Amino acid sequence: MPANYLHGVETIEILKGPIPVREVKSAVVFLVGTAPVHLTKPEGVSEEDWYAETINNPLLILNRETAARYFGESTSGYTIPYALDAIFDHGGTTILAVNVFDPRIHKVDNQPNPQAVQPSDIIGTVDNTTGKKTGLKLITEFYSRFGFTAKLILVPVYSSLSAVSAEMIALCETNRALALIDAPAGMTVQQVINARGAEGQLNTSAYRAVICYPHLKIWDTATNSERLEPLSQRLAGVIAKTDHDDGYWWSPSNREILGIIGMERALTASINDPLCETNILNENGIVTVFNSFGTGYRVWGNRSAAWPTKTDPKNFISVRRTADIVAESIEYSTMQWLDKPITVVVDGVLSMVNAFIRTLIGRGALVDGKCYFLKDKNPSDQLALGHLTFTYEIMPPTPAERITFEQVINIELLKKLTGG
Repeated sequence: MPANYLHGVETIEILKGPIPVREVKSAVVFLVGTAPVHLTKPEGVSEEDWYAETINNPLLILNRETAARYFGESTSGYTIPYALDAIFDHGGTTILAVNVFDPRIHKVDNQPNPQAVQPSDIIGTVDNTTGKKTGLKLITEFYSRFGFTAKLILVPVYSSLSAVSAEMIALCETNRALALIDAPAGMTVQQVINARGAEGQLNTSAYRAVICYPHLKIWDTATNSERLEPLSQRLAGVIAKTDHDDGYWWSPSNREILGIIGMERALTASINDPLCETNILNENGIVTVFNSFGTGYRVWGNRSAAWPTKTDPKNFISVRRTADIVAESIEYSTMQWLDKPITVVVDGVLSMVNAFIRTLIGRGALVDGKCYFLKDKNPSDQLALGHLTFTYEIMPPTPAERITFEQVINIELLKKLTGG
C-alpha cells in the first residue's frame, strides 16, 4: 500500500494476468515392503542411526544407486529390492519407499527373517502418544515432508492378503491414489474370476483398486534360475513410463512390459476373440498380460475393479487418474487465493482454473471443460460466511478400447470390371 505522503519517487509492483495452476506429480509410487537393511549398514554409522533412517521412514528413491545403498541387491524373501528393479527396468520415476522389516524384531530361530513380518506391520499404526506412523499410514505425511504425495500404492506380495488390500484401497480414497493389488500366485483363470465373486478375496468395486493377474517369470541372476514376481510392480513401472513419455491421461494398456521372460500361466490372447482368456479377465475388471505372435508381453486392460459394477467413465484407469490430477492441482494452487477479499477471488480463481483447463485441452489431457461461478450455488448467506463455491466440468479422453469395422460386400462395385 502506498504511503500517505512521500517526497520522492516510488515503484509499486502490480501483478497482471492469470496466475497459473501448478500441476502435481503423477508418476509417484508409494512402495511398502521388506528389505535386508541389516546387510546394508555403512561403516561408521551406528546401528541405531541406520535403523532409524531405514525402518518405517519414507526414503526418496530416484535411481538404482540410491536403491542399492539403502535396500541392497535383490535378496530372496525381501520384496523392496525386487520391486525397485521392476520399476527401474522401465526407466526412472519418483518412489517413496518404506521398509517395515526390523532385523531386531522380525526373527525366526533368532535370525533376521522377513517371514516374520505380519500384515499388521505392512498396514502400520499411529502411536497415540508420539503420533509416529508406520507402514502404509505414513502416506499422510508425504505432502508436508516432500511437497507431493503418492499416486500409486504398491505392496507386492502382501497386497494379495485381504487385510492389506482393504487398507490400500481405503488410503487411496483419501489420498487420490490407485492401489495395485495382485491376485495370489497359483490361481487359475477360473479361480481369479471366482475371487471377484461374493465370497472372494478380490470382491471390490472400488474405482481406485487395480487387480493384477497373473504373476510373471523373471530370470534371477543371483540364483541363475527363474522366479515368479507379482505383476503389480511391473505395472507400476509401465504406468510411470507412460506418464513420463506421453502423459497421465494415456492408458497403460497395450504397452510392453520390460524385463520379463514369461508368465506364471499362459493365457489365450486375441484382439478379435471375445472368448479368449485375456478378454474374459478384462470383462471381469482384471488387468492382465497379452502375449501373442510378435507382440511381446503387454499390459492388457483399461479398467479398474469398479468394472463391471460401475459403468461410468471413471472406471477407466486413465480417466480416474486424470480427474485426480486435475482436482489436486487446482486445490493446491487455490491456496494463494484463500482469505483474500471475495471481490478479488472470484475473477482470480475463474481466470486461473479456466487457463489451466485450456492448457490441458491443448495438451490432449482433456476433451473439453470450463469453470463457473454459479449464482444458485452461491447464495448471499454463504457469501456472507466467506464460503464460495466454484463448479468446473471436465471430460478426460476415454481410451479407444473397442474399435469396430463394418465390412460391406457391395456387388455394385463389380461394375468397375466393365467400365461402369
